Amino acid sequence: HVQLVESGGGSVQVGGSLRLSCAASGFESARYCLAWFRQVPGRERDKVATIDSDGSTTYSDSVKGRFTISKSGRYLLYLQMNSLRPEDTAMYYCAAEPCVYCSGGDCYNGYNYWGRGTQVTVS
Repeated sequence: HVQLVESGGGSVQVGGSLRLSCAASGFESARYCLAWFRQVPGRERDKVATIDSDGSTTYSDSVKGRFTISKSGRYLLYLQMNSLRPEDTAMYYCAAEPCVYCSGGDCYNGYNYWGRGTQVTVS
């Protein structure tokens, strides 16, 4: 079955950079679309960036121009975060869903595979 494990979070000063990684396994023959979400306690989980199987990407307005989503093969997902702001502080989650259920970064029934998250703190 699909497993996602995030890493790379930590504490960083305002204006600094971090690169998050997500190691995926269990992707069989299906093509998977991948995404990064973030969540602050007491608030809904927000989509940050997505990448589909052919490399097309989308970004939320709040991170556009500062964050870059990328992948290496089928099993490694990254989020390069630059010019970090205090409002970027959150738990960051990697997510996946078969691309057959997705279009333009949105999936009809949401993303159904999730990692456990990695904390990013900007101060």
